[in-house]
Amino acid sequence: MKQTWRWFGPKDCTLIEEIEQAGATGVVSGLHHVPNGEVWTRAEIEKRQAEIATRSDGTPSSLKWDVVESLPVSEDIKKQDGAWRAHLEAYKTSLENLAEAGIKTVCYNFMPILDWTRTDLAWRLDNTATCMRFDLIDFAAFDIFILNRADAASDFPAEVVEAATARHATMLDADKQALMANIVMGLPGANQELTFNDFKALLGSYSDITSERLKSNQYTFLREVLPTAERLGMRLCCHPDDPPFSLLGLPRVMSTEQDYAELIAAVDSPANGITLCSGSLGVHPQNDLAGMMRRLGPHVHFLHLRNVQRESDMFPGSFYEAEHLGGSTDMVALIAAVLSEEKRRRAEGREDWNIPMRPDHGHEMVDDFKRPQQPGYPVTGRLRGLAELRGVIAALSSDFANLSTDARDNNA
Repeated sequence: MKQTWRWFGPKDCTLIEEIEQAGATGVVSGLHHVPNGEVWTRAEIEKRQAEIATRSDGTPSSLKWDVVESLPVSEDIKKQDGAWRAHLEAYKTSLENLAEAGIKTVCYNFMPILDWTRTDLAWRLDNTATCMRFDLIDFAAFDIFILNRADAASDFPAEVVEAATARHATMLDADKQALMANIVMGLPGANQELTFNDFKALLGSYSDITSERLKSNQYTFLREVLPTAERLGMRLCCHPDDPPFSLLGLPRVMSTEQDYAELIAAVDSPANGITLCSGSLGVHPQNDLAGMMRRLGPHVHFLHLRNVQRESDMFPGSFYEAEHLGGSTDMVALIAAVLSEEKRRRAEGREDWNIPMRPDHGHEMVDDFKRPQQPGYPVTGRLRGLAELRGVIAALSSDFANLSTDARDNNA
């Protein structure tokens, strides 16, 4: 696997040389300052490439921009509303400019409004590290009483509504403000910073968008942009919903293996692919991550390796970001499936056999508490995650090599 690291640009709390020190050999980045729907120009792309290629002391780094995450799909495109056709043309032009700069892997998502949703961005663990968490009771309290969304209570089981009612009654104004800020925050460094009123207005604009319509709109988007991507030799890879269930009455269309199978079948193109995020998909108890990798592997162009711990058998339910080798997903089995897919690709002669991955999220720990951090993206926490993942990869790669040697010896 190509071991990469997400970097949000010059405002990121991680220095380029620290990415090198972590052992990553590539960078995942985006132009987070460019408004959604506008063209990514060659000048801005080359500026970001130069920033990645230069350490803080001005000396050259060993890194380059390998994966775009994300080239945003505007809300207009998702709804097929407003300036969506102009945004489609801008998207195609951005793909042209990225390809000219030598960047061929592009992650995107089709989640309405929010890229991910958590109720707590610094939940304290037993070992005093902190992580991000989604608490279903807190979220229900927000949805029903703070957002005051019409009929919100009908979206939750009666026992959850009862618990949310009790919890909301104990919340101070400061608690409510913190919960609201956490939920509407969205991705660190993103170009869309929402106020609470902005959030409510956007939510209202999706009132007529069903899951079926959103899925249809996604297929239309792909039919429009994939011919450009295919001509340029690019790979688009869709990130799953995070979390993989409906929130705030909004539709979710990329939550299960079936969703991805339908996506691949709907638009047949080598450029139509998957970002396999083991954390997002791992929240859903029916998602078998290793099995998904085996069955959909030829279409997986990018990997987010992280783990979550589901806190009960209830689904939807509460969960928190676990250690990379802990949690509810068998990370060793998933990595074994990835290595098997890479071996298969090499035998086929595919140029893209080396699948880029990044250690996603991480616990805030050790020196992370002494420096500013983007929520979910601490330096030390991700360094630990990458080191653990690298150890599994090395051990399994050795096992694969030994199995191949044993097979040759037996055949001899």
